[in-house]
Amino acid sequence: MGKELIISLQRLGAYTIACDSYDNAPAMQVAHEYEVFNMLDGDALDAVVTKHRPDLIVPEIEAIRTERFYEYEKQGYTVVPSAKAANYTMNRKAIRDLAAIDLGLKTARYSYADSWEKLKDAVQHIGLPCVVKPLMSSSGKGQSVIRKFEDAEKSWNYAQEGQRGDAAEVIVEAFVPFESEITLLTVSQENGPTLFCPPIGHRQEGGDYRESWQPAAVNDELLEVAKEMAAKVTERLTGNGIWGVEFFLTKDEVYFSELSPRPHDTGMVTLAGTQTYSEFELHARAILQLPIPELALLKTGSSVAILASEHSKNPKIIGVERALAMQGIDVRIFGKPSSRPNRRMAVVLSSDKEKSSEEVVRMGIEAASKIEVLP
Repeated sequence: MGKELIISLQRLGAYTIACDSYDNAPAMQVAHEYEVFNMLDGDALDAVVTKHRPDLIVPEIEAIRTERFYEYEKQGYTVVPSAKAANYTMNRKAIRDLAAIDLGLKTARYSYADSWEKLKDAVQHIGLPCVVKPLMSSSGKGQSVIRKFEDAEKSWNYAQEGQRGDAAEVIVEAFVPFESEITLLTVSQENGPTLFCPPIGHRQEGGDYRESWQPAAVNDELLEVAKEMAAKVTERLTGNGIWGVEFFLTKDEVYFSELSPRPHDTGMVTLAGTQTYSEFELHARAILQLPIPELALLKTGSSVAILASEHSKNPKIIGVERALAMQGIDVRIFGKPSSRPNRRMAVVLSSDKEKSSEEVVRMGIEAASKIEVLP
């Protein structure tokens, strides 16, 4: 994700510095410069900012001392989209309370727990089935569904293993009997209206997306409700850039779920040329305050994640040539230097101007079946 954003920024003339906690991270492979350090170390973060004095600070992961961003803004730095947005959205407690309590958006019933004993109380209060998520995590890590009370302790331990940062607290959500999940990519601009990309549908497994497609079939009235919700929450958080706003849809209701203040993993489908600009190009334009004169759907597309199954310090990806031999298929290999079970290593993109979303997803799944990650 960071790699694609850096490519888009460089195409518009930006000088880029990639930061991560490990060497040879994908974004570092294309950036002008890079820094390797623990971004949960506030002093180390301060030192890197002081060293480079960037025009824009663009957080791309959850494991950052985001509270430092407020001080950076006081010093005159621009945080994307804003220090407030980064702090609220990197923590599920902050963003959920903002949406449900401050803005009155419809969400699943929820409660918090910062110990195993409190989790038991929360599960009894919310009822079964329910979903347990770490307050800070990414790519579905640490998320699970409790269907019987005996699974609660396992869910607590799994959430602790999947936490990003040093917060032990979890959120417990009532299970919403939704018909579909969508991501509404929302673009906030300094000198233009808020824009909405055609909705993206996605299938989750283990709390992480496996396939996404654009456009998703959404009732027009429900889509307008989702747009209103997305506009409200992004306006309150302030700043310019793209937001991945997730919703649950029932037959006649829209539930706000989560929000990311940056390109969204399900939005990688836009790399298939489904719309005028990819989500990365939109983010780059918005944060550089460049105009976005048009945002239109061009064709139907899908993305299918390629996962590793084993730990490896030198993974190999085979079968790409077989996938690319199929009509309407493209592949993006991320270049991650190591693998672990269920780590996303690449994505298959499929697109067609005539086929339905269901058909292009089937195309993507077939192509993905030809690709394998070897240790």
